[in-house]
Amino acid sequence: MPKGKRVLLTGHTGFKGAWLALELHSLGAEVHGFSLPEAPPAAYSALGVRSLLKSEKLGDLRDFDAFSAFYDSVEPELVLHLAAQSLVRESYKDPLGTVATNVQGTAHVLEALRRAGGGAACVVVTSDKCYENRESGQAYRETDPMGGHDLYSASKGAAEIITASYRSSFGLNVASARAGNVIGGGDYAVDRIAPDCARALATGQVVRVRNPASVRPWQHVLEPLSGYLALAERLLGPKSAEYREGWNFGPGSADTVTVGDFAKNFVAEWGSGKIETAVDPNAPHEAKLLHLDVEKARTRLGWQPTWNAERAIRETVEWYKKYEAGPKVVGSMRDFSLEQIKRFTT
Repeated sequence: MPKGKRVLLTGHTGFKGAWLALELHSLGAEVHGFSLPEAPPAAYSALGVRSLLKSEKLGDLRDFDAFSAFYDSVEPELVLHLAAQSLVRESYKDPLGTVATNVQGTAHVLEALRRAGGGAACVVVTSDKCYENRESGQAYRETDPMGGHDLYSASKGAAEIITASYRSSFGLNVASARAGNVIGGGDYAVDRIAPDCARALATGQVVRVRNPASVRPWQHVLEPLSGYLALAERLLGPKSAEYREGWNFGPGSADTVTVGDFAKNFVAEWGSGKIETAVDPNAPHEAKLLHLDVEKARTRLGWQPTWNAERAIRETVEWYKKYEAGPKVVGSMRDFSLEQIKRFTT
């Protein structure tokens, strides 16, 4: 575990990044964050992440000089790279920005590591959408080819290729991590089903579901984070070379359910609300079926899913309801989130 380690975390103002900052701090790591400012207000402010950091730089990963200077000032022992443009539909609106952030931004992280001598361990987080999705119904394995119909997916596949190239070209101690659809308290991004549900239900509106038949691998945010940390621990260990590869962290096959069923379960757990199907025939293409094979992580890292989809939804709804009912001040949800981490890890 990263106790006492200097950790540079990119994307710490985002949903997963904020939760990871909280968990790293609770484990005794010295956390340094580089990210764009939080937008909209969500997990970063609700968890009071700023006060947990040793240092923070609010900047754009596309600015190599700014990131490199921060990297050199931190001298990290571990880099966890989560910063990204993380929305499929946004990639249709801003394809160049998506590619610059997800591909060039990843290259900037790895180049800073290389120029600093390559001494740090590094986990690059991408997405299950990095795979060439043939809608075959089979779970994707780490050896399957990279691809991407939309620019978001293509950028994640390209980030994987860039990571592999830096690793093989310069001998960097780097691995990549691919996770499925992550839910949990504090995600208020647009065009994601869990925050869409929470926003609607908190204000008494109808939940509108775009793609009810699409199948996704649902997992609580703490699931992939535990995988990233398990992988980081191996990279920091004496046999790190054995783990410098790509890794899947997803739920069991029983927790790969349709968006429509997810919304029904979310509303049922909330205790009230209505759902309306709102299919847009002119909507941009999104994958219909995604599922990851996690056998490699099970056998070689000893990692496996902890909470099933039902438990993940229950914990997520509980967080949102508590947050929406209380004063939305900085740090208001930190203690409750730490309780969820404790429940997950014990």
